[in-house]
Amino acid sequence: MEYAPSISQIAILLADPKRSAMIWALIDGSARASEELATLAGLTPSSASAHLARLAAGGLLKLEARGRKRFFKLATPQVGTAVEALASVWAGRPDIPQGLALANLPPAPPSMRKARLCHDHLGGELSADLFQRLLDAGWLEQHDQRLEATQKGVERLASLGIYLQALASHQDQAICACCDWSNSRPHLGGALGASLLRLFLQSGWLRMSDESRVLHVTQAGVREIANMAREVAAPAPV
Repeated sequence: MEYAPSISQIAILLADPKRSAMIWALIDGSARASEELATLAGLTPSSASAHLARLAAGGLLKLEARGRKRFFKLATPQVGTAVEALASVWAGRPDIPQGLALANLPPAPPSMRKARLCHDHLGGELSADLFQRLLDAGWLEQHDQRLEATQKGVERLASLGIYLQALASHQDQAICACCDWSNSRPHLGGALGASLLRLFLQSGWLRMSDESRVLHVTQAGVREIANMAREVAAPAPV
């Protein structure tokens, strides 16, 4: 198969821990100076330049000259998607405790930890917080590895324009938990997770990035998403 060598060439480039560390530092779509990437990877400037040149020649990075300084960024958002997928495979390995798996991943940029695209749904701390609130508020119930919406959840979601019965007819996993490589807690996946992401985007609570899978949370989004499924305690009787 003629296409197999191209896949192995990319794998060889990512297999070096120093090169993968520099790629990982760029998954939020930012551009960083070669000197900064050298420091992050624990390399000398000359050694980092050699690694960066290989990554650029392999089509994974793009060079941006700014005066006398050289900045690098991911060549395409798909590079970040591929690296994230590898991180998710590692974080989801059943033979390694999740806490240990996450501890062995290098720290992700804060913007990626906050909110990002995960397949077709919302990932990151924002999504993990929301998932926990949906459970605490009784919108969802967890039975072993299975998630179900309660009657209360069905009604509350319908008030937001999300109808679970329709979602179940289009996808086997209407509701499921998704392993999050940036967080020790899972977030909400499945058709419900995808529907909530569409709602947040259409409402202007989140904005997508052209450069990466980072999702920008607007001021309205900070308020509205944080308040979703946040149950207000009834006032104490006088």
